[in-house]
Amino acid sequence: MAAPSIAMESNHQSNCKLNRIEKKFLRKQIKARHTLLRHEGIETVSYATQVLVVANGGLGNGVSRNQLLPVLEKLGQVDALLMPPSKPYSFVRYKTVEESKKAYVTLNGKEIVDDLGQRTILYLNYVEKAQWKELGLQTFPPGLKVVEEIVSFEDEKLLLESINWTEDKNNQNFQKSLKHRRVKHFGYEFHYENNNVDKDKPLPGGLPDICDSILEKWLKEGIIRHKPDQLTVNEYEPGHGIPAHIDTHSAFEDEIISLSLGSEIVMDFKHPDGVTVPVMLPRRSLLVMTGESRYLWTHGITPRKFDTVQASKGHKSGIITHDVGDLTLNKRGIRTSFTFRKVRQTPCNCSYPLVCDSQKKEPPPSFPENDKEASQLEQEYVHRVYEEIAGHFSSTRHTPWPHIVEFLKALPRGSLVADIGCGNGKYLGINKELYMIGCDRSQNLVDICRERQFQAFVCDALAVPIRSGSCDACISIAVVHHFATTERRVAALQELVRLLRPGGKALIYVWAMEQEYNKKKSKYLREDRTSPEKKEEISSDTSVQEMLVEQMPGVGNQDSAYSVPSINNFQHGSCNSKKGANSKLPIHTNRTSFHSQDLLVPWHLKGNPGKEKSIEPFGPVGTHDASPVFHRYYHVFCEGELEAACQALSDVSILQSYYDQGNWCVILQKVSSSL
Repeated sequence: MAAPSIAMESNHQSNCKLNRIEKKFLRKQIKARHTLLRHEGIETVSYATQVLVVANGGLGNGVSRNQLLPVLEKLGQVDALLMPPSKPYSFVRYKTVEESKKAYVTLNGKEIVDDLGQRTILYLNYVEKAQWKELGLQTFPPGLKVVEEIVSFEDEKLLLESINWTEDKNNQNFQKSLKHRRVKHFGYEFHYENNNVDKDKPLPGGLPDICDSILEKWLKEGIIRHKPDQLTVNEYEPGHGIPAHIDTHSAFEDEIISLSLGSEIVMDFKHPDGVTVPVMLPRRSLLVMTGESRYLWTHGITPRKFDTVQASKGHKSGIITHDVGDLTLNKRGIRTSFTFRKVRQTPCNCSYPLVCDSQKKEPPPSFPENDKEASQLEQEYVHRVYEEIAGHFSSTRHTPWPHIVEFLKALPRGSLVADIGCGNGKYLGINKELYMIGCDRSQNLVDICRERQFQAFVCDALAVPIRSGSCDACISIAVVHHFATTERRVAALQELVRLLRPGGKALIYVWAMEQEYNKKKSKYLREDRTSPEKKEEISSDTSVQEMLVEQMPGVGNQDSAYSVPSINNFQHGSCNSKKGANSKLPIHTNRTSFHSQDLLVPWHLKGNPGKEKSIEPFGPVGTHDASPVFHRYYHVFCEGELEAACQALSDVSILQSYYDQGNWCVILQKVSSSL
């Protein structure tokens, strides 16, 4: 379509005279201007110049230099095309203003097909000049080198053919592949749950024969210093990657090498101070990491189908610089990596103790003294932990709790319900007559929800991106007890209230300090001697212990017979004692009574049958073995504390308060239209 005139664009008062298509076009142009200002600090101008910014015509949204440049050159002589990495726009400078005007009129609103096969519409604006941040000349991380054409095409073919991906499952060396890629281990199996190997259990057969001869050759040529005894083979489809990580210090010796076969890839190396160095690893090249690059820098592959590369270098190894006049996109192919390591038999004594698991001794964190410390505590001992344990955690969260199901089933048909802190989404599909949406702080748990075809997204429970007053009901199950101060817990509750329409209800569950109530122990304390077949039956029994504390339709009324303590009575970390300044958080012993309100609860990742069973609120945790242990922060609530926190909220009536299997629970209702 034709672009509106420059005069029309600059005269915002003429909006009322524009037709629907012109108004939509103008909105898109304005959005492009705001994006440019926000990301680059560049203001567009209303008069014609030689330089145009091309919104939607950038490397960040799949448009390559080879695709965009011919389109621009049809309208005039292009002096320069600047394409900043990862940005959804580019800059073009024409030889003359007249050529720039021609491109502005002709290409504005023009639809093109990007390198992903998707249709995108270009929006152009004038700028005085293009500016971008120069990062300076980068160098390889110390100790890193890339050796090109380390193997021949013939050896590449033999290496790829040596991996039997369709191996008999009855074979003693059979290994399961990962969710997003095929993987096979030789010498020792690499355990992803703890990023380590079992040094006492080598795999039969050692490394493939063809690898043995190639490694001997590299040793003689001085390319490597040690002969590896462990090999991990990964097959990456386009679009897949691997998270940034440092290979466990205590698991492997200094030298780690990785052979890229089948296709080239860009690998990102990141220093703890934030410097990132993208490195091209060509097909048939060998990456060698020693010293600082092995021990201190993380390395990873961003999951995407195209890499940003140097247009002039092709697929040569080296750093991908930020020369915006020489960047384009390269489509990924199927890449198979052969990563060789030598298993370490003694503790690591490297020069980087702060990131070394052999040398790093972390004291327990202290009680947070302010909001910043509380946020940092939650990031390290809640958010990070759930990202690490998401898969195992989800496998233990399968049986819905009866009273939560009862709440959801009682809601009117067609109600819009938000599950804030939805975990793996076990409550999102309970009542098919509701419109349910979930959110969680953990990307990995949200991914599990989406795999189950539930609507879920990532967000912070203190700032949920849902319109105020739009929900008929909300549930918050086992979430609020992860916030580390009274103020943050009240804020999380207030956010639930904000989402509710007047008359809307919220159900809240938190872990209770009182694990023995009404002379009965909670399931958390009771011995778990049942068989696996009976555990499911007990978990879903509707006659589980539950104590209804009080029905309170008018808790705000001074004549109410039920007296709710002030939230100020619960400012400190224990029901009967105050915590000292700078005191450390205690580590809880699983399946025992609580002795502090603020504590770290261990999670043992994975486990072997027959070991000691550990149970936590809302389901079993797993078994205790040599697997890694993560610690999650909890604030367990004393009797009356949750009601007091709810009373601190505005426009709320508490309808019901009860104790359910070691948890304090409240159903509240929003009583006015105030938001």
